[in-house]
Amino acid sequence: MTDFHYMADPSGVATLIWDQPDTAMNVLTFEALDALSTHLERALADDAIKGIIVTSAKKDFAGGMDLRVLGALRASSGAEPAKGIFEGLMKMHGVLRRLERAGADPKTGKGGKPVAWASPGTAAGIGLEIALACHRRFVADAPRARLGLPEIKVGLFPGAGGTMRVSRMLGLMASAPILLEGKMMKPAEALDFGLIDEVSEPEALLETARAWVLSAKPDELIKPWDRKGWKMPGGAPYTAPGFPTFVGAAAMVHGRTQGVYPAARALLSAIYEGALVPFDTALRIEARHFTAVMLNPSSEAMIRSLFLSKQALEKGALRPEGVADRKVSRLGVIGAGMMGAGIAQVAAAAGIDVVLLDRDGQAAEAGRAGIAKRLGASVERGRLAPEARDAALARITAGADMGLLAGADLVIEAVFEDPGVKAPVISAAEALLGAEATFATNTSTLPVSGLARASARPENFIGIHFFSPVDRMMLVEIIRGKETGDAAVARALDFVRQIGKTPIVVNDARFFYANRCIIPYINEGVSLVAEGVSPALVEHAATGMGMPLGPLQLVDETSIDLAARIARATSAAGEGHAPGAADAVIFTLEGEGRLGRKAKAGFYAYDDAGKRTGLWPGLAGHWPPAPEQPGVEEVRQRLILIQVLEALRALEEGVLTDVRAGDVGAILGWGFMPWSGGPFSWVDMTGPGRVLELAEDLAARCGPRFAPPELLREMAASNRRFYPGSGQRAAA
Repeated sequence: MTDFHYMADPSGVATLIWDQPDTAMNVLTFEALDALSTHLERALADDAIKGIIVTSAKKDFAGGMDLRVLGALRASSGAEPAKGIFEGLMKMHGVLRRLERAGADPKTGKGGKPVAWASPGTAAGIGLEIALACHRRFVADAPRARLGLPEIKVGLFPGAGGTMRVSRMLGLMASAPILLEGKMMKPAEALDFGLIDEVSEPEALLETARAWVLSAKPDELIKPWDRKGWKMPGGAPYTAPGFPTFVGAAAMVHGRTQGVYPAARALLSAIYEGALVPFDTALRIEARHFTAVMLNPSSEAMIRSLFLSKQALEKGALRPEGVADRKVSRLGVIGAGMMGAGIAQVAAAAGIDVVLLDRDGQAAEAGRAGIAKRLGASVERGRLAPEARDAALARITAGADMGLLAGADLVIEAVFEDPGVKAPVISAAEALLGAEATFATNTSTLPVSGLARASARPENFIGIHFFSPVDRMMLVEIIRGKETGDAAVARALDFVRQIGKTPIVVNDARFFYANRCIIPYINEGVSLVAEGVSPALVEHAATGMGMPLGPLQLVDETSIDLAARIARATSAAGEGHAPGAADAVIFTLEGEGRLGRKAKAGFYAYDDAGKRTGLWPGLAGHWPPAPEQPGVEEVRQRLILIQVLEALRALEEGVLTDVRAGDVGAILGWGFMPWSGGPFSWVDMTGPGRVLELAEDLAARCGPRFAPPELLREMAASNRRFYPGSGQRAAA
């Protein structure tokens, strides 16, 4: 079977149809590239063929390149991985350049055949790069169609000519959202950007493309960069208008990435250097920089965690074997506050019938009204069709009658974080459920096994921990209690897959995995302030190492009174938690009513609209900065190690059972330095021996919270890695 099929019609138009066998969406492999090349040469050699259409037999054009193919290309190159990757890229460039030339004389640009690209839907990555090599681009006006080059989000950049073609089509400034942000756009938006040429009604797509092919003029078949005297839109690097643009772009990229994302730097370098040379040389420059990125340990880690591992988890890598499909058709949500309403919203949007309950009908209806408001805002922004909003709202029944839960496959309680409040809710709801139904608690801190004592069927009781805001956060933490059965785990995983989120499965323990690691990060940042370290140094050290928020801003966002409650509850639970420097700071701010962003007062100061105006000057009055400040690297080491060591302990203790879940969960759950691929990838990249050395030094200077777990000592002694082979590449 082949990925591309050839069809010629009586009018003299050859259609190359992409239809990868046994997949819902096309992804490019080198076998598919060979098939495309073969059919292209056939069409160009046939005098009866006047022009070419490239399209897809599926509802979308393509989802990108199969990144496992690029990894295999590196692995199969032995001692010369750079050579193997570079040659593979140049092969892709060669095929797309022949598509772009379409038989034209390289010197005159004459004699080529028109090539139209006709996409029935979404085209991402290499799918759009193929389009950019065609002479005219048509896209069906499909509601779910999205176009873009999202490679930067997984540690790469467009490496099949996309970087060079987009920057030469649009100029550096206009191409930034596409290349540097990985923006995925609706067809109409892509048309406004100049990425495509025409949006067509779906049923008329191929006929519209065919009509253009048969009427195309010779001048339409020469790309701007192949014309004599071509100039880059907005100016090349050493022109009066271009120079400040490139300088500004360099500053912007460094400001957004803090210099820790190699792909962004390489992309900008490729554009800069490529703008100074002819197009074919520019393609070689792009391939050279892409090869360097592919061999960078950071990019390897990002690809592994944000693409391969994430995809594996979403496809059920942690699902118990032998359990039949347990999809949810009817969901009950108890608690119509922000969290409960958010769960109801994403479930209804995914086509699940939802019962949203609260203590009284008015509270439940208020929760549903909040959902309607958020969905309405999505419609106003063009992210959701009005009919999709109406359908989602129609699936939600709000009320206070527990009897409405009858027939639910899954019930999730999202009531106040207090076992005394949750227990009667669990008992009352379970009494109305069938024997096969699953009951889940959305607790973020309380041990699931303890809450399961209120359950009559603990084997059907599980934790499903959503992160706030539910509609935007992709991670869902599934917590298996001591008595939770495989059927309940499978039900939870199937539900998370239904709503389009990424699940990880962990065993029960206080704080589970994500909160277990993020709380020490917050506490370490607050402790540094208590020690006299400048709050600005703490925050900038954190964001400079790739964390999305500094620990002080993070505790403001999640609320200082919540941090105080967690500290008191942990201490009361008798789990070895003794009040420390961080607790004293938190309790002081709580006592002064500085509860964080919601109170417009916390570690930061806020204006009347709730916008941060800077760190609160009063911090210096309580905790004066020491005359001698530590180096930024020391602060970073403390903030990184406190998270990494806790992740290692979670694995060592069996809370985590899969390092893929640990890495993906860290990035999606609390934003752990995405460039690193997650805490376990960071250990591999840094080297267990070096991590052990850092931990022992910090333990000696700062206390036992940095004591290295035995797992780390064993790995350092044997030079073992979590991902075999990554250590050698990191060293190289």
